[in-house]
Amino acid sequence: MPQGCGVRSSRAGAPAPHMNISELIYDWNRLYPQSLRPPGAVLLSDETLRDGLQSPSVRDPSIEQKIEILHLMEALGINSLDLGLPGAGPRAVEHVTALAREIVAHKMKIRPYCAARTHENDIRPIAEIVQKTGLPIEVAAFLGSSPIRRYTEGWSNDFLLQTTEKAVRYAVSLGLEVMYVTEDTTRCDPETVKQLNTTAIRCGARAIVLCDTAGHATPMGTVALVKFVVEEVIKPSGETIRLDWHGHCDRGLAVANAMAALVAGANCVHATALGIGERVGNTQMDQMLVNLKLMGIAPWDQQDLTKLKRYCEAVSIATGVPIPANYPVVGDDAFRTATGVHASAVIKAYKKNNVELANTVYSGVPSHVFGLEQVIDIGPMSGKSNVHFWLEHRGLPVDDEVVDRIYKRAKASDHTLSEAEILECVPSPKPA
Repeated sequence: MPQGCGVRSSRAGAPAPHMNISELIYDWNRLYPQSLRPPGAVLLSDETLRDGLQSPSVRDPSIEQKIEILHLMEALGINSLDLGLPGAGPRAVEHVTALAREIVAHKMKIRPYCAARTHENDIRPIAEIVQKTGLPIEVAAFLGSSPIRRYTEGWSNDFLLQTTEKAVRYAVSLGLEVMYVTEDTTRCDPETVKQLNTTAIRCGARAIVLCDTAGHATPMGTVALVKFVVEEVIKPSGETIRLDWHGHCDRGLAVANAMAALVAGANCVHATALGIGERVGNTQMDQMLVNLKLMGIAPWDQQDLTKLKRYCEAVSIATGVPIPANYPVVGDDAFRTATGVHASAVIKAYKKNNVELANTVYSGVPSHVFGLEQVIDIGPMSGKSNVHFWLEHRGLPVDDEVVDRIYKRAKASDHTLSEAEILECVPSPKPA
């Protein structure tokens, strides 16, 4: 057994008093070699207020709502965000300008960028906002790249290369930093990937973004693509280039692909709150934060993430996208159980006066790390310990008759009892 992974005990399987909870978990996740960890600190870029809003089911939040979300991004330590696409029209310009001014006014650390098609009419408004606000804003200039897209649009390789060169040089001439984005990179041939990104770097781009626009990639394909770009584009350029990964979740692999990209050499992952975005959405920012934290990956291992649920709720309210009850970590059921065996173990942990133990014994995510707690409810799968705990937790008297009444009602029910249903079984206190 590898050192530090086993369970130490004081006698016949009983844990020593005041034991560190990590000593009670044999963590296979820690056994992978160093080569399967990201080689450096991981950056996160938030696309909620641009790509996330391209979902056909969302509302475009008000400026006030976007500013609230911006502050929550800052509180979570997210490194950068997409302010929007000013080339889309006056409303987009107004919102991007307001967000830029908020960053300046509050001296925020978060770095802003704006999306733009590889066209002067999209790039120029970004430079104008920089002039108005005094805030440096990177331009994320995107262009379709895959053979299927080129065939559909009737684009030649020469057209793509000329468009890339013209757009990047124009942005650089305006004093803008350039992030060059190839759409549908995960379905693009190696030669085109190499030519387009090499051209962008030669013309002044200092960040390139590989996109899984159609949600086509698997973790293995992601590794192959990222390693190809590192070896065939970035290293030969001789420049210091930031490599970003921008994924979608059509196969349900967005977080796995993002982790694979980081292991393969990407520096930054783009993601959105709750994974909102076109079709089934983008990489989930909240799930990236949770996993980076729990995997002990810098700098997220030291980051306070107790406002994670507020961030997700703010985005949910602003966009009209509900949070499913079973959504990881921030869903209503994430730390809630009415099952007798599960609840019994949690209750026993609480009775040891160990909140961390209670939050970990039946959960792979310790709720307290994210400012949350375990919830014990009562339903048809519950035991009487659920009833005892529920009453005690609320300071209500516990007697056999009341416990039996609630227990029988739960067993006859087809759902977890609501608070009102439980209280119907509790006698009203007698007047003094």
